[in-house]
This record gives sequence, C-alpha cells and structure tokens, in this order.
Amino acid sequence: MKKSDLRIVFMGTPEFAVETLKALVENGYNVVAVVTQPDKPVGRHGSVLQPSAVKQYATEKGLPVLQPEKMKDPEFVEQLRSYHANLQVVVAFRMLPEVVWAMPEYGTFNVHAALLPQYRGAAPINWAVINGETVTGVTTFFLDHDIDTGRIIMQMPFAIPDEADVEYVYDGLMHLGAEICLKTLDKIVAANGHPESIEQNDFITATSGDAPTAVANSPLSTLHSPLKTAPKIFKETCEIDWKQTAKRVYDFVRGLSPYPGAWTTLEGTDGKATVLKIFKTTKTNEPATGCVGRLSIKDRHLYIECSDSQLRIDELQLAGKKRMDAQAFLNGMKDIEGYVARKK
Repeated sequence: MKKSDLRIVFMGTPEFAVETLKALVENGYNVVAVVTQPDKPVGRHGSVLQPSAVKQYATEKGLPVLQPEKMKDPEFVEQLRSYHANLQVVVAFRMLPEVVWAMPEYGTFNVHAALLPQYRGAAPINWAVINGETVTGVTTFFLDHDIDTGRIIMQMPFAIPDEADVEYVYDGLMHLGAEICLKTLDKIVAANGHPESIEQNDFITATSGDAPTAVANSPLSTLHSPLKTAPKIFKETCEIDWKQTAKRVYDFVRGLSPYPGAWTTLEGTDGKATVLKIFKTTKTNEPATGCVGRLSIKDRHLYIECSDSQLRIDELQLAGKKRMDAQAFLNGMKDIEGYVARKK
C-alpha cells in the first residue's frame, strides 16, 4: 500500500487537533473531509458564531467541512459515507457512535493525550499534572464500543518537569500528537491497513517476564499502580482544598493553570468573602503553624498555609480583576495579613 491509497476523514475541534491535521496536510495525506463541532455562539447576546480552530484551518486549506449536531443523524451518516474514506483519524473530539467509527475499511484511530490505559477520559493533561506525574505521553488506539479502551497501536512518552503547568504539557503533547499520528499512518501503510495493535488489558496485567514484546517496550511496561482516570473538569473541581500537603496543592494549581484556574474563597477580617484564583506557587521550607489557608506576608512575599508547610503565591487574580503577580496584589491589598482561604 502507498499513502496515496488512504482516504482519510479527520475529526477534531480545538487548537490541539489543528497541529495533527496540519501535519497530515503538509505531509501529503489525502484528507477527503473534516468533521468538527458546529460553530459556537459567542458575544454578549450569542449573536456571533465562532468556528472551531479545526474548521478555520480546514477552510483555509479548502477541505470539505461537516458539522453535525448529532453524530447519529442519518443525513450526516450518509454524507460521511459519500466520501468513501477507508480510515478516520480523531483528535480531541466527541464520542462517536459505532455507525461512524466502524464505517471505514481500516477503522478509526484516536490520538489520546496520555499513556493509556492510564488517564482515560476528557481531561488527561490536567489530571496528569494534578496528580504529580513526572511522565505522560500520547497514544494512538483504535476506537471501539467503550471510551478510550480500544487496541493500542503506538505510544510515545513525554517528561513533565516539576515546574511545568498545563500550558507547557499541552503544547508539548500537541506537537507529539502530530508526530505519533504520522508514525501510526506509516505503520498502517506498511501493514496494508492492518497494523499490529495490543489489547489494553495486556498493558494492565503485563510484567517484565510475561509481556508481549510490543508491551514490554512501551512506556507502560512496568505498570502496576491502580488506573487513574481523567474525568471532565468543572468549576467545582477547581476549588482548592488547603487541608492537603503543600506538594498536592502545588500540583493542583499548576494542573489547572492557566485554564480553567484553581480557585478558593478568601475571607477577610471583616467577614466578607471574595473568590481568588491562583495560577502559580512555589514550594518552601516555611513550616506550618496549624492555621490551614491563612495568608501571611514575609519579606514582601505572600504565603499561604497548607497541612504540612507553606506555599508562596506568585501569580493570582481577584474576582473582577486582571491576573497579576503577588507584588502587585500586595500593593493593592495592604491589609491582607490574616485573611483566610477556605474550601466551601
């Protein structure tokens, strides 16, 4: 098989997916159509429709764009079938019904921003950082009936520095996702449409002595810990629990920075409360005094107490204000000493 034999439908929506679509186009793959979310209403009254990042790129390149409201819509299914794709590539898109993912001759594969079977779900990048992982990665796998459980084709690891936030990891995995997609397509072409793939259960049960070769050489060949999931993140998910260790809070903050942002309720000495978002902290050797969530100032730096030690707050945002560094915050909040951040 030659790569020109592949007729590819690409499915994706956000900026993260654009890098992979761009790689397909620039490397001469035949992308016959692009499927993305419907345009999103924006503005004060929702009167302006904003196309997805994927649609904007596809339109620039003259690629046909499909935007179904419902993936099972018979009209959409027939329209999709009319492109006679023999392979579908999915990056950061919604769940697909079987009538869609099973349509192409060579199946549908997804580029997932984690080392499956770890971090199945909608927010794998955030949760890997929140949980203090030092390594994550990308996985390509064939879609099947359940979310993120299909047979794994390839994996590539990505190191997470201790100081990295989600923005850094997102950017790294976005580019690595494009790379692994191209490598996966190379495997598909070389195998005449049917590359070797491994059941995810083999990764879960594998040991160094009994793992299949493809599993033993993977970043997860020594996986023995319980599986961690990556559920969708909501506003309430982002509230900080100061009763945790400073390391846990530190990871939680960077796992949600810059978006959607970790937050807490700040109570003043007058009893009034306001929401404070925190984007960057630094671990310290300052000991805890037993007043969890209490703010203090030392040498013109802002500190907050966790269960075992104090964190220095470096970047934050008061409700209704712009993001700022701690020095600017202290200039406008001279009576902040003694305020307490609490979890509702």
